[in-house]
Amino acid sequence: MAAGSGVDSGAVGVRQTRFRLADSSCSACSADVSAALAAVAGVTEVQLLPATNTVVLEHDGEVTVDSLRRQAARAGIGLIPVQLRTAGAGSRWWRQPKLYALTSAVLLLAAGLTVGNLTRAEVAANAIYLAALVVGGFYTARLVVISLLARRITISTLLIAAVGAVAIGLYEQAAVLAVVFSLGQILEEFAAGRVRTSLRGLMDLAPPSANLIADGGAFTAVPVEDLIPGDSILVRPGERLPTDGVVCSGASAVDQSPVTGEPIPVEVSTGSSVFAGTVNGSGALTITVTKPYADTTLARIIREVEEAQARKGHSQRFADAFGAIYAPVMLGLAILVALVPPLIAGDWKLWFYRALVVLVVSCSCALLISVPVAVVTAIARAARDGVLIKGGAHLEALGGLRVIAMDKTGTLTRGVPELLDVIPLGDSDPSYLLSLAASVEDASGHPLAEAITSAARRGQIRWDAAEGLHVSPGRGVEGTVGGRLVQVGKPEVSQLPVGAAALVDRIEDDAKTVVVLSVDGEPAAVLAVADQVRPEAAETVTALRRAGIRRVLMLTGDNNRVAAAVAAHAGLDDWRAGLLPHDKTKAVSDLRAEYGAIAMVGDGVNDAPALATADVGIAMGAIGTDVAIETADVALMADDLTKLPDAVALSHRARTVIRQNITMSVVGVAVLVSAALTGSLSLTEGLLLNEGTALFIIANALRLSRRPAAAAQHDTERAAIAADRANSDQAECCSADPAEAPRSKSAASHTQR
Repeated sequence: MAAGSGVDSGAVGVRQTRFRLADSSCSACSADVSAALAAVAGVTEVQLLPATNTVVLEHDGEVTVDSLRRQAARAGIGLIPVQLRTAGAGSRWWRQPKLYALTSAVLLLAAGLTVGNLTRAEVAANAIYLAALVVGGFYTARLVVISLLARRITISTLLIAAVGAVAIGLYEQAAVLAVVFSLGQILEEFAAGRVRTSLRGLMDLAPPSANLIADGGAFTAVPVEDLIPGDSILVRPGERLPTDGVVCSGASAVDQSPVTGEPIPVEVSTGSSVFAGTVNGSGALTITVTKPYADTTLARIIREVEEAQARKGHSQRFADAFGAIYAPVMLGLAILVALVPPLIAGDWKLWFYRALVVLVVSCSCALLISVPVAVVTAIARAARDGVLIKGGAHLEALGGLRVIAMDKTGTLTRGVPELLDVIPLGDSDPSYLLSLAASVEDASGHPLAEAITSAARRGQIRWDAAEGLHVSPGRGVEGTVGGRLVQVGKPEVSQLPVGAAALVDRIEDDAKTVVVLSVDGEPAAVLAVADQVRPEAAETVTALRRAGIRRVLMLTGDNNRVAAAVAAHAGLDDWRAGLLPHDKTKAVSDLRAEYGAIAMVGDGVNDAPALATADVGIAMGAIGTDVAIETADVALMADDLTKLPDAVALSHRARTVIRQNITMSVVGVAVLVSAALTGSLSLTEGLLLNEGTALFIIANALRLSRRPAAAAQHDTERAAIAADRANSDQAECCSADPAEAPRSKSAASHTQR
């Protein structure tokens, strides 16, 4: 079921519903909105997401959406239920009634200035100013009244400054105040709408409808939310995939970059898993739906990005704590300014005016929006690049890392063993020897066996099924092929001919696993199998050091010789081998004590204890992996290590922007309030400077939505290199001699049998 209509949260009788805050262009200014909604009968938990103007409520299963809205309205809060696909959308800023009211107020203000300056009809001019005040300040005044009736003091309440200006006869300034403040609200809504656009960009990746294949083969366009597991849909060439599924017919190249950031299209055919939001290539695909839309990988990413604001970092907690006391303190200061100085120095009207200016310049959302706007913008940017960061706390933590530990298999290496060499120990043909090895390995199911049979298939080598197959766990496999006893397994040095033992040592020193093929009890060939180090591993390590990481090391359960070779190839600072899962957890704790904040990079499942112990747990290749998306702090959606330094660099940028925004907002308030107390600002000047500060802070946060040119260029270069490598691999795979399979010195062994 779509998130907007209620989603089971896991507890009995508890449901989750998403709402957009209505008639509130400044939801972040209402620091007590969460408390007000939590007081609504039946609500058990409230998550306020100010940067997307959204609130997520967990409530009793018996509570209806309509009753929630009615009870929230009594507390002065308007709620509009939304679905996940539209949660960050909201209404277009130019369609707001506030814009029409502002236009009318500007015209009235211009008329008042004309009447007052040309005809000197002061009474008529003041009447027009009052009309401009009422029209321009209507929506703001309504929020103030609702807040007061609900016994809530918010920053919007400070707009009583306009009423105060009327009380001392400053009709023109009161009208200007209303117009400027309304203009500022609309401009802030426009700027904040840019933040929500980042989230809408993710939502728009999946089309709103799908071509459902009905009985008889007819096509019917249905909303993606109506698809259920087991449905069959047609995706034509060039179309975006509407949901997660498995290809049941057709073949194509699918561009997964919108979800994973990986620039190289992935070849898919019958049995391949595909994901919502990706783009089909030149072939038509028939896909069997495997998940409802709300549970697709893309929907999970959107939900995590939107709710990331709820996982607050230190900076956001500071801003929230400051905001909780800010409005009452500023209101109290204004009252003191209005009452105390006149008792000492007289001139009640002067100090009352200065108190009004204090209210105006302190009526600012700048600090309260400074952090959440930056956080949601950065997280949405990362998600579009294929990195899922699950909260402001993790975003900040990435920028504070001092050491990164990585698992070996599947992280630093590809995780798939490949046969790299077939070395005869006699005069036999390598192709014949490979066919014998494939015959006995075909049914063994061992990862190394798959490497051998895959190499034979690539070389179009046929083999016969072995008879009398016997597997010895940890040692190897044997069987009879054409009347000959064939054995494939670990090398027994004592049984190898002179010179072969040295060959085995050289191969293992190069981080390859040695498998010996014996025929009728005599060693016939040495096979070198390796789980190759990722070509981008060394580049990633270098980039991490540039990003400020002090040490990059490897934690692996493999042996010392293999670990040393992989570490050398990848350029790591250190490595620790022979580790069981609990050993990795202890190693993470020890490294944190020695160096500081640490991240652990793994597959999100096998390394779960170490990932949970680290300050930041990072899962590799999480696309389609529900466990990794749910448990990791950061998930690299593509199987691409180069996304890691990009994420660290983004975190540094975000931390810088957050510090800048907090500094500007605090300094801005201090300067403006000081100027108001000394009489250096008028009401209009104070409001213009105040609104300008808020707009500048939002604009500064929006810089995070842009991808650095260097990163974009790097993606282009990687795509070209990968394309060249794919062409090269294709040419080599077509080679007639499988013994001449691609060799690589950048290799790491799979765990030996």
